Amino acid sequence: MTAPLERVTRLIAELRLLPVDLDTLYRRQNSLSPLESLEVFLTEEQRLRTERQNQLRRRKANLPIEKTLDTFDFGFQRSVSKEQMLRLSDMTWVEQAYNICFLGPPGVGKTHLALSLAVQGLDYGYAVAFETLESLMKHLKIAEISKSSQHRLKYLGKCSLIVIDEVGFLPLTAAEANMFFSFVSSMSERTSLIITSNKGFDEWVDFLGDTTITTAILDRLIHRCEIINMSGNSYRLEHHQPIIG
Repeated sequence: MTAPLERVTRLIAELRLLPVDLDTLYRRQNSLSPLESLEVFLTEEQRLRTERQNQLRRRKANLPIEKTLDTFDFGFQRSVSKEQMLRLSDMTWVEQAYNICFLGPPGVGKTHLALSLAVQGLDYGYAVAFETLESLMKHLKIAEISKSSQHRLKYLGKCSLIVIDEVGFLPLTAAEANMFFSFVSSMSERTSLIITSNKGFDEWVDFLGDTTITTAILDRLIHRCEIINMSGNSYRLEHHQPIIG
């Protein structure tokens, strides 16, 4: 490495810039003017920063797996159309803090569609997070004594889109139902929520345990919301592949 290249490499480190491939740029210098060389360097720096920010957003989102609409079987699941999901995938509703609720029995594709929109949000540059209701309740309950839960809740408060999966699978205590209400209320009209639930709204009181708190939660959720009711058989059961020994 030449002395100028060494000095530039050291300056990049001291200025805390991202490690651009200087060898490649150096080999191109004979065909570029100084200003063009600077432009190439800055363009590459910008690309690396965008890539790193994208990776960081994905880590913080904590998605269990990345899904896309391309891999969803709309032929099997006919209670929601591809056109409807493509319309939602423009993500304009996030700017208006609208919510989406996927309701239906287990296995019909609620989480797949929710994750597809979450991935699209990440690709568009939004801060996104994924939590099951169980994991969200854990963070809320131990936040006073857990630094990691404090940090997670702080991050959720900065998100543009939060997926809350598996709402209704387990009953909540009265204290937990109040915590859930407080969380939904704090996000109302400033953060978009995607809710997946195996229960229709008329059944939410069964796991929340109180009509008043249920009404208050639903009032905030569905005021600005697209509700997608899904039905049919479980995709996983229909496409079960037995172990062949």
